[in-house]
Amino acid sequence: MTQPTTLGGRPLMPAPGAPTPELRVARFRPRATRLFWSAVVLIAVAGAVGYFFDNLREPFADWMLLSAAGAVVLLLVVLPFLSWWAQRYTITTRRVIARSGPFGRRRAELSHVRGYTVQLKRGILQRIGGGGTLVLSNGVDAPVRLRRIANVALVYEVLVDQVEVNQILAHRDSQSLTPPPLPS
Repeated sequence: MTQPTTLGGRPLMPAPGAPTPELRVARFRPRATRLFWSAVVLIAVAGAVGYFFDNLREPFADWMLLSAAGAVVLLLVVLPFLSWWAQRYTITTRRVIARSGPFGRRRAELSHVRGYTVQLKRGILQRIGGGGTLVLSNGVDAPVRLRRIANVALVYEVLVDQVEVNQILAHRDSQSLTPPPLPS
């Protein structure tokens, strides 16, 4: 017996009771818009160091300039970049995983089968840029916030679709697999 072809790229439904592998649907990071000011600071520090190197007055030395520039770059460029880099969101066919924290790992998960509500929050500038924040809440655990997501409408649709498909599969698998008795 063959299964019908798919429409719209949706994967085929597995046979009832068959184990389904967990596949990654999407992995993404928050938008890097907050790193704009870090880039401005890096350019300004590079320009200032290039201008003032070997042009400082007598009580100051070049090593003072370089150490001050290094401290500014560390605090205002490297640490915000590491903070942004440490956040990652993953959507699989079974769950949503939000990881964050450059030094200590924080991880939050929500299962599609249990179901959850998806709330979309967008400001005026986020609407213009196509970004936003998604708040996922199942009513029991603390809500999971996916902040500063690019193309948030697409991610919203993917999450709603995954919840629907997983609940349909869970309902189908919970039904009895035995055929009804034949009438005699």
